[in-house]
Amino acid sequence: MLADRTLDLIIVIVYLILVAVLGIISGGKQKSIKDYFLGAEKIPWFAVSFSIIAAETSTLTFISIPGLAYLTNFNFLQLTFGYLIGRIAVAYLLLPKYYQGEISTVYTYLEKRFGKKTRTFASIIFLLTRVASDGVRLFAAAIPVYLLLNIEPEYAIIIISLIALIYTFTGGMKAIIYVDALQMFVYLGGAVLVIFFINNQLQYSHQLIDITGKTSIINFGFDKGLSGFFSQPYTLIAGLIGGAFLSMASHGTDQLIVQRLLALNNLKKSQLAIISTGLIIIFQFALFLMIGFFLYKFYGPTNMKSDEVLPLYIINELPKGLSGVIIAGIFAAALSTLAGSISSLSSSTMIDLFLNNKNKNELNEKSKLIYSRLFTVVWTLILIGSAFFFMNTEKAVVELALSISSFTFGGMLGTFLLGILNSKANENTAIISFIISIITVSIVILLKLVAWTWYVFIGVAAVLILGMIQTKINELCESKSLNRK
Repeated sequence: MLADRTLDLIIVIVYLILVAVLGIISGGKQKSIKDYFLGAEKIPWFAVSFSIIAAETSTLTFISIPGLAYLTNFNFLQLTFGYLIGRIAVAYLLLPKYYQGEISTVYTYLEKRFGKKTRTFASIIFLLTRVASDGVRLFAAAIPVYLLLNIEPEYAIIIISLIALIYTFTGGMKAIIYVDALQMFVYLGGAVLVIFFINNQLQYSHQLIDITGKTSIINFGFDKGLSGFFSQPYTLIAGLIGGAFLSMASHGTDQLIVQRLLALNNLKKSQLAIISTGLIIIFQFALFLMIGFFLYKFYGPTNMKSDEVLPLYIINELPKGLSGVIIAGIFAAALSTLAGSISSLSSSTMIDLFLNNKNKNELNEKSKLIYSRLFTVVWTLILIGSAFFFMNTEKAVVELALSISSFTFGGMLGTFLLGILNSKANENTAIISFIISIITVSIVILLKLVAWTWYVFIGVAAVLILGMIQTKINELCESKSLNRK
C-alpha cells in the first residue's frame, strides 16, 4: 500500500509540517500564562468562531457522522437545531455572568458564586471527562492514518499527538485559534470534494441500491409508544431538548470551548462568535450526513464497520494525490480538537487546581509558564494512553464520545444554572446536587432507561430539583433555629 500511496504520503507530511510551522509562527511569544492560555493580542471574533467549529468537529464528525448516515438516515440533523438553541442560551444566559469581573477559566465563576471547593470539584470532573471523551476522538483520528500507512494504530495515535503538541506547546491558545480557523476550511473543502467525486462516480454506476427511508430528517418518535419515544436518540423532541442542553453544557461550561470565547475579552464579540457557530454547524452536519448517504448509494449494505467506510473509500476509490488532500482534511479536524483539548486540560490544571491552591506570590510569570508547558506535555501523554484504551471499541465512536461526556455534562451545566437561577443555594447544596446528579445519570445510562440524547437534560433537572429541595430544607432549619432563639 505504501508504494501506491507515495503522493498521498507526501501531501499529508507536508501539510502536517506546515500546520506545525504556522502554529509556532502565529503563536508569537508568551510572557505570562494569560498570554499562553487566552492569547496575547486581540483576536477577531470570526477566527474564534471558526476555531470553535473546528474544535468541536474532530475526526468524529468527519468519519463517524457519515458512517452513522451510511447505517441509518438524516435523523441526526435534528440535534443541530437544538445545538443552535443551546448556543443562543449560552450567549445570553451564561456568557454575561463570565464577563462580570476578572475570569481566567470558566470554573472561576463557580468559585465566585459558591466557593473554592465547588471550583476544584468541577475542574476535576472536567479533566476526567475530557480526557476520556477526547481519548476516543484521538483514536478516531488515527483510523485513516494507520489504514494509509499500514502501521499499528498505536503509532498513528503517537504521530498525531506529537504534531498537536508542537504548536500547542510553543504557540499557546493564540496559535490554536488561528491554526484551527484555517483547518476548518481545509476539512470542509475536503468534504465537498468527497461528495463531488462520489456523485461523479455514481453517474457511471449501474447499481440499483434501495434508498427507502435514507433521506428521512424529521422523526417524531411516536410510532413505538412512550417507551420507544424516549429510547430513540434521534427524534425531533430529543433533538431540540437534548441538543440544546448538550450544546449549553459543551459550549457554556466546558473549558475547551469557553477558553476560546474568553480570549476575545469582549462580551458582544463572544456572543456573536458562539451564535454564529450554531448556524455553521447545521450546514456542516448536513454536509457530513450527505457524504454518508452517497457512500450508501455507492457501496450499498456491507459488513464494514461504520467508522471505516469513509476512510476506506478515500484510500481505495479516490485518485492518488486527492486522497492525500482529503486525509489532510481529516488531520485538520483531528488536530484542532486535540490541540484545544491539551490546552484546556493544561489551563484548568494550572489555574483551577495548581495556582488556586498555592500562594499566588510564590511563583513568577516565567515559572508559571514553565509549569504550564509541563502540564501541556503531561496531558498529551495521558490523552495518548486514553486513546490506546478505547482502540478496541465496537460502538460508533461519535456516540461513544458523546455518551462519555453525558455522564457529567448534566451535573456540570446544572451546577452553573443552579448558581444563576437559585440565589439561595450554597456551596454544600451545589456539590451534593452535582454528585447525586452524576450518580443519577450513571444509573440511567447503565440501566439503559432512555436514549443518550436525554442524559444531559436529566442531569440538569436532577441538580435543579435537588438544589431547590435542599434550599427549602435549609430555610426551614434556619427558621426553626430563629424561633427557638
